[in-house]
Amino acid sequence: MTILVTGATGTVGRLLVEELLQTGQRVRALTRNAAKAGLPQEVEVVEGDLARPETLAAAFEGVTAAHLINFAGDDYQPLEQGDRIAEIAAQAGVRRVTVLGGRADGALEQALAGTDMEWTLLHPVEFMSNTLRWWTHSVRAEGVVKEPFGDRLSAMVHERDIAAVAATVLVEGGYGGRSLTLTGPQAVATTDKVRILSEAIGREIRFIELTEDEARAQWRMFGMGEETIEFLIEALGNTPEEGRTVAPTVEQVTGRAPRGFAQWAAEHAEAFQPVASA
Repeated sequence: MTILVTGATGTVGRLLVEELLQTGQRVRALTRNAAKAGLPQEVEVVEGDLARPETLAAAFEGVTAAHLINFAGDDYQPLEQGDRIAEIAAQAGVRRVTVLGGRADGALEQALAGTDMEWTLLHPVEFMSNTLRWWTHSVRAEGVVKEPFGDRLSAMVHERDIAAVAATVLVEGGYGGRSLTLTGPQAVATTDKVRILSEAIGREIRFIELTEDEARAQWRMFGMGEETIEFLIEALGNTPEEGRTVAPTVEQVTGRAPRGFAQWAAEHAEAFQPVASA
């Protein structure tokens, strides 16, 4: 069968492509720019944009299972025509769908619920890979992490475990109509996260705990908008129970224990090493 992966050049999408290839699946990848996809040679790459459903018919042709994301574009805006995407998939004969979420269910999820397709919603908590986005520069340049809420707990999930769950569900099924919360093996405090990363890179990283106002000022300096800043203050300062509670889902679905942050840090240690002086 052919499995379509949307968001195929993203953090989870690339890993999902790898997971599917390893099990011998035929993979078709949707991307907005095929020339820059950089995917394995055996992957069929097609151009299209989830934000423009009129570009998707060819991508879904002959597909029996599909991995969808519920956002579009580099700014992760919610899909406005999710119902049309579900319609195109159903008309193409897609039988099984996973949807990578992260925000409240929108038009896509609601439309899928009204079809005969076997749909499964994937709701990961904080990605471990967010560490690259938020900490790489300051750790490399100064050996420091500056954040508020040092004692905040997060049951962060390894992005490869998200991909592994999606691959298993797409190939084997058995989770139709379910919403799966995906976490790592433990809830880790921000201060412990810094310590674990320090051990992985072999040098001390200082943690400076910011007040909320100091955090706002830092994020404004990074160019963040006020809405995003207030979202972060709320999300980090009042992490919902789901985001700090370990769920058994990864092991239940894949048969393997989820990867911990120490493993993630070891895998990405090189990204946090200081830049060599000229």
